[in-house]
Formats: sequence, C-alpha cells, structure tokens
Amino acid sequence: MFRKATKGQETRERLLAIAETSVLAKGFAATSIEEVIAEAGITKSGFFYHFSDKNALAHEMLQRYVAANDEIFEELFGRGAELADDPLQSFLIGLKLLAETMADLPNGHPGCLIASVCYQERLFDHTVRQLTADSVHKWNAFFRARIDAIAAAHPPAEPVDLDQLAGMMSCIVDGGIIMSKTLGDPSILPKQILLFRSYVKLLFQP
Repeated sequence: MFRKATKGQETRERLLAIAETSVLAKGFAATSIEEVIAEAGITKSGFFYHFSDKNALAHEMLQRYVAANDEIFEELFGRGAELADDPLQSFLIGLKLLAETMADLPNGHPGCLIASVCYQERLFDHTVRQLTADSVHKWNAFFRARIDAIAAAHPPAEPVDLDQLAGMMSCIVDGGIIMSKTLGDPSILPKQILLFRSYVKLLFQP
C-alpha cells in the first residue's frame, strides 16, 4: 500500500522542483532563496524548516536529479535487455529508446544540474562537489558494465579504450544539451545519441 505524502513532504518536493527549474534556466548563482520561497508561497522560516541553507537545498536537489536519471537509465536499458538477449542488440535498443525519450520532450532537455554545479563549483561545499563526481562515476560504471558485456561477445573492430567509450555517453548528452539550447534546436540531442548508437554498432557488430 502506498502512503499518501504529508503536507510537509509535498512542500519539500515543491521547493525542490521550483529550485531545479530556476537553476536549469539561469544557474545556481542567479537563483535566490527568496524567489523560491515566493513561488512556493511559504515563509522564509518555512523554507529553513526544510533546508538549512542554499547548499543543503543544492545537495538534496542533486540527489533527486541523480535518482530520476538513474530510474530513466534503468528503465530504458532494462527494457532493451528484455527485448534482446544479445548484449549489443540490447544496448542498441536502449540507446534508441533514450533518443526517442529525449525527442519526445516538447521543448528539448531542460539542462543538466551536474553541469551547472561544475560551472559554479566554488558556490558549494565538498559534499555537493563529491556528489556530482560520484554520480558521473556511477553513470560511467553503468555504461561500462554494458560495454564490457558487448566486448566479451563481440570483440571491437578497432582498438578502443572502453572506459572512454563508456564516458562518451555523459559527454554526448551534456554536449547535446548545450548545443540544443544554444542553437534553439531540440532535435540535436537525440540525433547525437543516435550517432553514438551508430558508432557502437559499427565498432562491435559482427
């Protein structure tokens, strides 16, 4: 049985959602506690009941963001594993589903909180900076595990650093988000993911 969220939990979630939208639009430095409070319709003491300061807000916002991304990756690549036994075909399906998910976003991907922290890392303490690093390591490991399975079944056609290949996904996604937003073309990100898919297919296809 699911428990209904309490009013306090709902307020906390609303604060995190408002803050995330603002940070993705204009960065952490330009997002003030006052504007988050105003949009949420609560008092300053109400905000500080949930978060001791802006750094604490950032830490929990990042945890929420990372968990959401983890869920997306697990769902899409898990679906690929259900549809194909071969690790290469499974991975290619997962990448196709990821590209389709990004293409279905009406206004394109809103941005990356991890990148936002990196751009303004001096605003945060060690725990927030470490969380961003840990999340990237985790995603790299997620893709490296799948690439290892592919390489074991299908040796690559050319010598390749599998760590760097796994890390390409984060580089492509963040780079695609930046280029999509800069050029006002939401289709760039899914196209970049599909290009990575083509590269993987050419590299490992028997």
